[in-house]
Amino acid sequence: MAKGPRHSKPLRRRSEGKTNYHKRLRLLKSKKIRSTVRASNNHIIVQFIESKFGGDKILIDANSIELKKKYDWNANTGNIPAAYLTGYLAGVRAKNNKIKDAILDLGLFYHQNRVLAAIKGIIDAGIEIPYREEFFPENLTERINASHIENYAKLLKKEDNEKYQKIFSGYLKKENLNPERLKDVFNKSLQVIKSQVKS
Repeated sequence: MAKGPRHSKPLRRRSEGKTNYHKRLRLLKSKKIRSTVRASNNHIIVQFIESKFGGDKILIDANSIELKKKYDWNANTGNIPAAYLTGYLAGVRAKNNKIKDAILDLGLFYHQNRVLAAIKGIIDAGIEIPYREEFFPENLTERINASHIENYAKLLKKEDNEKYQKIFSGYLKKENLNPERLKDVFNKSLQVIKSQVKS
């Protein structure tokens, strides 16, 4: 290990592999509003951030917890459909606050499909974000509207009802939440966001 007066210890986040400071500096130098998506196991957070001297300023944010409280979403807040709805909600709020475009600040690209779904929601809300077409996988649309969950639930119920009851027990315990009709729940929540958060 290097020692001596000229040796400096690397920044903690760099040594932990959490922050690429060269990439971050390029983002800050662009002086554009950054759109960030962060996903945990249970929630999605989408923010629009302005870089300012002395610290970042969060202009807009949306959290998937809001979907349950305000927008008739009674399913899991950490899945792909919830990620899309959270991104869409943040995008509409940004548009209402005169934000027309942004650049992506992905940070560590964990939970890839959910992050991509949230970004798709931001773009569908009308925010211009530069990206390549191959950035989004082909089956993302099917996964965004919960069709993949519906199809799996139907197949599992038909082939192994005991396993179906076990895997979807969280859904089945709730009233008015049928995993075989999750697409309807998604469409309803999307319409509520469109009607309540008018662009």
